[in-house]
Amino acid sequence: METLQATRRSFRGAHGNLLAGDAYGDPAALPVLLLHGGGQTRHAWGATARTLANDGFHTIALDLRGHGESDWAPDGRYVAAHYIEDVDRVVRSFARPPVVVGASRGGMIALALEGAERPGATAGIVLVDVAHDAREDGIARIVDFMVAGTAGFASLGDAADAISGYLSHRKRPASLEGLRKNLRLRDDGRWYWHWDPRMLQTGDIGERRRTGYFERAARGVDVPVLLVRGRDSDVVDEAIARELRALVPQASYVDVAGAQHMVAGDENDAFTTAVRAFCREVAAGTAPGRSAPTPS
Repeated sequence: METLQATRRSFRGAHGNLLAGDAYGDPAALPVLLLHGGGQTRHAWGATARTLANDGFHTIALDLRGHGESDWAPDGRYVAAHYIEDVDRVVRSFARPPVVVGASRGGMIALALEGAERPGATAGIVLVDVAHDAREDGIARIVDFMVAGTAGFASLGDAADAISGYLSHRKRPASLEGLRKNLRLRDDGRWYWHWDPRMLQTGDIGERRRTGYFERAARGVDVPVLLVRGRDSDVVDEAIARELRALVPQASYVDVAGAQHMVAGDENDAFTTAVRAFCREVAAGTAPGRSAPTPS
C-alpha cells in the first residue's frame, strides 16, 4: 500500500478562528472528514486517514477549536454551537457533502449538524463510541483523567504513565515520540496536553445530552449512519446502542471486540475495516438511508 504524505490544510471557523487539518488523497474524490474526541488531536486518525485515501477518498483530519494546532477560543468558551458552526464552515468548503467520522465529541458534533442544525450537510456519518446518550460514570472517568493532566507533567515518561493508568488495557508504547504530537513543552519546563483546559469549565455538550437535544437530533438524521462501539466501552453500553438504532433505524452497527471508548486507538484494524466498508457503500449509493430503502 502506498504511504501517503499529509498536505497541511487551514480552514476558518465560525468566528474567524484558524482550524488546522491534514488532507490525504485526491481532492476531487468523495471527502471524508475525521473529527477527534475531546482532548485529542487530528493525529488520532493517521492510519485510518491514509487507508481511506488509498481507497480513493479525500480524507481530512481536523483539529477542533481549542485542540492541537487550531486556535483557542479568545473568550475561553467551548459550547456545542461553536463547534457545530466551525464544522459546518469546513463542510461547506467541500465541493460535495462529506462522510463525517466523529469520535466522542466529534461524533456529537456530526450528529447535531446533520440531525438538528443543517440536514443534508453530510453524505453519511460514522459515530465512534458515541450516541444520543452516555453512561455518566464513563464520562466522569474521562473528565477526571483530563482534569488530572491540567497541571502538566515533568516529563513525557510521566505523561505516558498517566495514560497507562487510564488505558490499563493497552500495552505501554516502547517509544514516547508519538506523545510529542499531543503535548506542548512550555517555558516552565513542563509538558501540557495540546488542548485548552478552559473547555472543561465552559462546555455545554453534557447539558444538551441530558436535556434530550441529541436524542431529537438522532431522530432527524436521514442519511446513512454507522455506529462503531467498543465492546468494553463504559461510555456507550449495549442498551444505549439499541436505543440509538431505534431512533435511527437505518443505522448499521459494528461492535468491536477488545476495544473500549477509544476504538480507533484500541483496535485500529477492525475499526478501519468497518469505516472503509461504510464509505464504499456511501460512495456507491448502496448504504441505507431513510430517504431510500435498504437494497435487497
